[in-house]
Amino acid sequence: MIPFNIPPYVGNELEFVRQAVENKEICGDGVFTHRCNAWLEERFGAQKALLTTSCTSALEMAAWLCGLERGDEVILSSYTFSSTATAFVLVGAKLVFVDVRPDTMNIDETKIEAAVTERTRAICVTHYAGVACEMDTILDIAARHHLLVVEDAAQGVMSSYKGRALGTIGDFGCYSFHETKNYSMGEGGALLIRDAKYNEQAEILREKGTDRSKFYRGQVDKYTWVGYGSSYLPSELNSAYLWGQLQKADAINQNRLAAWRRYHDAFAPLAAAGQVQLPAVPEGCAHNAHMFYLKCADLAQRTALIRFLKEGGVQAVFHYIPLHSAPAGLRFGRFAGEDLYTTAGSEQLVRLPLYYGLAEQDQDTVIRRVLAFFEGGAR
Repeated sequence: MIPFNIPPYVGNELEFVRQAVENKEICGDGVFTHRCNAWLEERFGAQKALLTTSCTSALEMAAWLCGLERGDEVILSSYTFSSTATAFVLVGAKLVFVDVRPDTMNIDETKIEAAVTERTRAICVTHYAGVACEMDTILDIAARHHLLVVEDAAQGVMSSYKGRALGTIGDFGCYSFHETKNYSMGEGGALLIRDAKYNEQAEILREKGTDRSKFYRGQVDKYTWVGYGSSYLPSELNSAYLWGQLQKADAINQNRLAAWRRYHDAFAPLAAAGQVQLPAVPEGCAHNAHMFYLKCADLAQRTALIRFLKEGGVQAVFHYIPLHSAPAGLRFGRFAGEDLYTTAGSEQLVRLPLYYGLAEQDQDTVIRRVLAFFEGGAR
């Protein structure tokens, strides 16, 4: 079976993990955590980057930093992972879902303003497949209505919008380093902060509500409990593992982009014939080949394709069930406007195997199997 995903491994990770053990710093905020933070800041031009235990943790921190109160509203796409929504539910906010664009499956920027009410406090955008949302329009809406913008850039590390790294454009950006992402520390993430006025509060949140970070920098002679917080600081072992991959970030990116382009070229004739839809990358967006997907005609065809691929030794998967139709979505949110593309797109989309080091012969097998399915009449 050709797997859908294999966690990235470049070969130097264990050496850095060994160094962390020998440094006798394994609980977090040691040498490797600081190295990773600095790398993210320098590479992406981020004012502040803080590694976290997950992208979920980063989103929760962002929700707290937004200063939301119970009953405040947050506008977001329904086509995203549950963490995007639960972070705001945690602080008592009401979710307001709007439709997606059919080309990118990103939030439709033209539907946001109609969903703004007097209780709206923030917009949370998810950069699906590492392809940027239309951030200029979204930032303009946010500025005119005095809203904060949170970027769920879990899939967007190394992607950009008009030359700006995803995660650095809004007020807060959230990365994922889960094993399914382009760069991994097993479980992990990062919070990026645009305005330095939030830095100290973010450190307190990340350090279980204490000012321990200031203590370590020698700014206070003892640390104490000063506010709300949780255990959002990752292990130094995880950070060391990630550090190894960041050293090879460009090689990983180029390897994935090459595989993405091979898929795209192979399936272009199917798209030209109207048999499938391919991923769209709007002008000004540079993506990171986080995933390659096809959009089938409907749910029945998508189901048949996944079954056909599995019979041929290829693991393919579909993605999110729209949150607004889930039990928690019905409880904590509402859909503003009409669901034209969210549900329909979610039932069409199938993700093909794509990971660092995907062998060309395995990719050729995937390609042949997909082409065979459609040559056989799209059963």
